[in-house]
Amino acid sequence: MTDPAQNDTAPDSTPNDTVKTGADTSVGTPEKDPADWTTGDEPMTGPQKSYLETLSQQAGREAPGDDLSKADASRLIDELQEATGRGQ
Repeated sequence: MTDPAQNDTAPDSTPNDTVKTGADTSVGTPEKDPADWTTGDEPMTGPQKSYLETLSQQAGREAPGDDLSKADASRLIDELQEATGRGQ
């Protein structure tokens, strides 16, 4: 018989020492500044472009072109989330 206290798959445990909050956001892993990303100079991803188009429309701004880097797209997403109230 196994001791339930030694069960590694407890239902309330979370992987990698990450704490889950009621808002379904992770706490414990600091957010890295996009300027420090090793892939920050690569072109933005498809999901970033799509989300920027949505946020830009909601903010009443023109959507950015295809020439943004991942880091620049991330910074613009943060800015537009703040402007639209979606980043709360």
